[in-house]
Amino acid sequence: MSFLRPDLAGPRAIPFQAPQGDLAILPGSANPLLAQNIANALGVSLTPCRAHVFSEGNVFVRVKENVRGRDVYVIQGCHYPVNDNFMELLFWIDALKRASAQSVTAVIPFFSYAQGDKKDEPRVSIRARVCADAIEVSGADRVLTMDLHSPQIQGFFRVPVDHLYGRTVLCDHFRKLNVPDLVVCSPDVGFAKGAAAYANLLGVPVVIGNKQRTDHSETVQVLEVIGDVKDKNVLLVDDLTITGRSLIEMARVLKLRGARDVYAAVTHGVLSKGAAPRIAESEIKKMFVTDTIESSFDPLPPNLEVVSVAPLFAEAIRSIHDRTSVSMLFPDTKPTTA
Repeated sequence: MSFLRPDLAGPRAIPFQAPQGDLAILPGSANPLLAQNIANALGVSLTPCRAHVFSEGNVFVRVKENVRGRDVYVIQGCHYPVNDNFMELLFWIDALKRASAQSVTAVIPFFSYAQGDKKDEPRVSIRARVCADAIEVSGADRVLTMDLHSPQIQGFFRVPVDHLYGRTVLCDHFRKLNVPDLVVCSPDVGFAKGAAAYANLLGVPVVIGNKQRTDHSETVQVLEVIGDVKDKNVLLVDDLTITGRSLIEMARVLKLRGARDVYAAVTHGVLSKGAAPRIAESEIKKMFVTDTIESSFDPLPPNLEVVSVAPLFAEAIRSIHDRTSVSMLFPDTKPTTA
């Protein structure tokens, strides 16, 4: 937050930063375990609070200790139930601003409505933009999130947005398997740039799948694989999976093209009803997701492993609070200099 020194007036006034408030982590009801792990990594206690949903669906929130002059980070993802969790986030922000918090950062591990980032059909809403406006109007000073469906969604906000990448954590974890003859595969051209970033971190080639969707039924048809996968181990990568069908169909085609073992790494494991058993029965040998989403419709399949991004979020929060660079957490994204 910037102010002008009161002893200087006019165009010569010099902006300066307000002093830091005490760091506070407030856990919304969507990500209680992640919030606790973030607080543990930062060495702070969670701010006591309460969220309650009345019988008719009305959401009530209350902060149970003084936050006046503090820098508060609200950990609240927008996954299922998406609308309840989103409204709760808005109410937390409003409650904290009315309680005179110095700054409020909305920490959104998974921003579901980021999928509504464009007007690609007549008479449809650009839902991500509507949500961005609501978050701003409720009083958020900053947003911290991970793997938006489209990075340009950051431009929907007029407040600063810090965008984290789950691939750093997932690649560090996958490297421990020492899988030989590896290639990275994107299930479609839309995630080709993300797959290239995975491949760059792992130092392996990248191939691209070509798929199509004909409607909103969440079914998918894989048409072809661009690149050679014969006798290769393949790591399928994506930002999110809902039904698992894209990854499962892609894994089937990869095996038909001569791939050996097929793995998958996905930041947001949404996993709607029926996805877990489908993944368990698929050609995917091992799938890795992060803990940005804690709710689950079905028991997680035995071939799925959860990797925590709490340390990464904690580092980012510490960097924001100390006013140091968040981008330094991602060496693969730093611009090169001559």
